[in-house]
Amino acid sequence: MKKIFFVGIGGISMSSLADISRLNGHTVAGYDWVKKDITEKLIQKGINISYENLAENVEGYDLVVYTSAIPEDNPQLLHALELNIPCVRRDKFLGELMLDYKYRIGVAGMHGKSTTTSMISNIYLNTELDPTIVNGTEMDELNGLYRLGSKEYFIFEACEYTDSFLAFYPTTAVVLNIEMDHPDYFHSMDHILDSFKKYINIAGKSIVNLDCENVKKICDTNSITFGIINPDVNYRSVNISYKHGFACFDILHDDEFFCYVELSVPGDHNIYNALASAAAAHQNGVNAEQIAYGLSAFKGAKRRFEYKGMFNGVYLYEDYAHHPSEIKTTLTGIRHLGYNKVWCIFQPHTFSRTAELFDDFANSFGEADEVILVDIFAARETNQYGVTSKMLAEKIEGAVYCDSFESAADHVKNNAAAGDIVVLMGAGDVNKIGDYLL
Repeated sequence: MKKIFFVGIGGISMSSLADISRLNGHTVAGYDWVKKDITEKLIQKGINISYENLAENVEGYDLVVYTSAIPEDNPQLLHALELNIPCVRRDKFLGELMLDYKYRIGVAGMHGKSTTTSMISNIYLNTELDPTIVNGTEMDELNGLYRLGSKEYFIFEACEYTDSFLAFYPTTAVVLNIEMDHPDYFHSMDHILDSFKKYINIAGKSIVNLDCENVKKICDTNSITFGIINPDVNYRSVNISYKHGFACFDILHDDEFFCYVELSVPGDHNIYNALASAAAAHQNGVNAEQIAYGLSAFKGAKRRFEYKGMFNGVYLYEDYAHHPSEIKTTLTGIRHLGYNKVWCIFQPHTFSRTAELFDDFANSFGEADEVILVDIFAARETNQYGVTSKMLAEKIEGAVYCDSFESAADHVKNNAAAGDIVVLMGAGDVNKIGDYLL
């Protein structure tokens, strides 16, 4: 199949797969519903992109790849079927792609997937092992989302939404944590646990967080374990201290000293991410010295507490947190960094998540001094739940609701003082507020 058409080519994962296919010698084109930076970059690389949802777009192609966000009645998919062109979902395409590689490290969990994938990638990038990487966020070290390396190591983010990760073929399956999320797909915690159990059973080796009660329910006696609290784990952090708000610690492997790490990213959640990364790399050909260097040299991934600049002496950061647990953990980490006041501008992501976890969201901003909410980012949904950001703001003591990005930016500019920190938080387009502030 020499010619491949991607429906929804502007998605983070889809754009990576399209360009990797181009680098592998395929003729690649695609469709997306809106022009964006990602599609413009692909066009500059010679990939033809249409912004019109026309059936004839797929004519002349040998394979059509589509995302789960594309409805089954999309005219391009229907026309491809009429022409007997094979159509495959993005996750299946990625799964087939990775089978060319010997060692396949997949990172799953409700929180921290992109950061941990980035940490593991940074470890391997500082060795001679020449990894191929497909991440869910950009890294400065990659100058993008992905890297095409040798056929030995394939490092990838394994997303659980709509059971996408069950189409992948990890040889090492990492599970960071498990919580209730994606209520528009998962109908219960048992449903989620069943999916994660299937995911680790695909791999020959699983690496799991034994401090997470839900993860305990899906691991088995052959699982390689990590943690901070539980002493009966294979990889554990001890002697934790902090330099300027960043964690420093020893890693033990089977109760023996393994390496010392000084992180350059804040938050105790990144100790867990580092432990998972160390275990995954060590179990796949990397020594302790290389792991310590790769973790200490890691400066963070895009939109994961990413520094964006200053205005009026106020520090501006972006963060992707969009689940109550992520919000709590991120704000707790920021609180330890020594800023005067912590401002959080939050954009909830999807109506279903906001409605299902409404009370948890309301109780997750305790470490912020000032909280501003902007309208919910709908993503793939319509508001059949009757929930709004204004309703959520009314449940959070002292929170302010702003009906536009401009008004949120104005509120912060008029009230934040030098030495404060502002964090734009959410998985939607809340980062655009940064343009107004800067």
